[in-house]
Amino acid sequence: MLKVAIVGSGAIAAAHIEAYLQFPERCTIVAISDIYEDKAQARIEQYKLNAKAVKDYKTLLVDGIDLVSICTPPYTHASLTVEFLEAGSHVIVEKPMASSLEECDLMNEAAKRTGKLVSVVAQNRFKTPMMKMKSVLESGLMGKVLHVQVDSFWWRGHSYYDLWWRGTWEKEGGGPTLNHAVHHIDALLWMMGSPCEVQAFMSNVAHDNAEVEDISIAMLRYPDGSLGQLTSSVVHHGEEQQLIFQGAHARVSTPWKVKASSALTNGFPAANPELEAELQAYYEALPDVAYEGHAGQIDNVLTAIESGAALLIDGYSGRKTLEFITAIYKSASTGQLVKLPIGPEDAFYTREGVQLNATHFYEKQTSIENFAANSSISTGSNYK
Repeated sequence: MLKVAIVGSGAIAAAHIEAYLQFPERCTIVAISDIYEDKAQARIEQYKLNAKAVKDYKTLLVDGIDLVSICTPPYTHASLTVEFLEAGSHVIVEKPMASSLEECDLMNEAAKRTGKLVSVVAQNRFKTPMMKMKSVLESGLMGKVLHVQVDSFWWRGHSYYDLWWRGTWEKEGGGPTLNHAVHHIDALLWMMGSPCEVQAFMSNVAHDNAEVEDISIAMLRYPDGSLGQLTSSVVHHGEEQQLIFQGAHARVSTPWKVKASSALTNGFPAANPELEAELQAYYEALPDVAYEGHAGQIDNVLTAIESGAALLIDGYSGRKTLEFITAIYKSASTGQLVKLPIGPEDAFYTREGVQLNATHFYEKQTSIENFAANSSISTGSNYK
């Protein structure tokens, strides 16, 4: 029975707690830590846990915790992860992995040094439509992918950035490109690999209480010549989100849609219902995932701890996602075409470098210490 602790008891912590509770024969939550101890206690009471509320997470470093979920603001991820790894715990860390590539490298070095696991939360991989889409792309039925379009559309009101750590390059590390589109970026890289070049623009059009962007648009070039586009936003009403892959023979997307074309003698398109039917049948025959979202990822981590099986999402995967996001910020801030990979010599490699060189749209004027707990948050779960 693995002993689990959760550090940070905010909204996303509930997803972790509910996921762990699906595996009562494999793990038990023994502690929740938060700088607001009453919030930690409220979570314990909410879920009727046999656990202790802890204000100072450092008291957990000597408690022999097997697995820790880190659900705190991004600027704390690296230091907390390294401390718990060195204390002998495996770590699941919420997205984004860290505030800089330098911090990602420190986290991965600590995991390698200690022999412990780091898994970066990307719960949308563990959803049936995403798993099926990955398999469809790998089947080759649609041909080479020529173009990919990613719409990571979210909406957040002006007060969203009033929370003390949000909307700052120092504490949050960025806007929706880092903290919302990270889900779609992870899926994109998982399915397509990393682009070799990025050109991007960003702006802040509706949140003058934040230093960071509230919308960005990136254009991508892949080594084989295929192109992509990514929009990251917290100004889109309705929060429609999609990944569209245009192949040589057909188009598929999440939410699921398939369309195939053949060429007439003059080059104009004609419907290809046979290929559409083949793709549809292939998609429908693929199995559903056993556990959805956070539960799927936690199941994957528990299995890795128990049996030595590979993680689907490790720290190196998390770093690739942040590298891509860093390329967007660098391009949008400097106007340059950015080539990947990004190494230690780059001005945007460190957290200090990002803070110094990234565009500051506004100075943060309002700072609320703590929001009242809301019943739910949107986590990109509207895939069909």
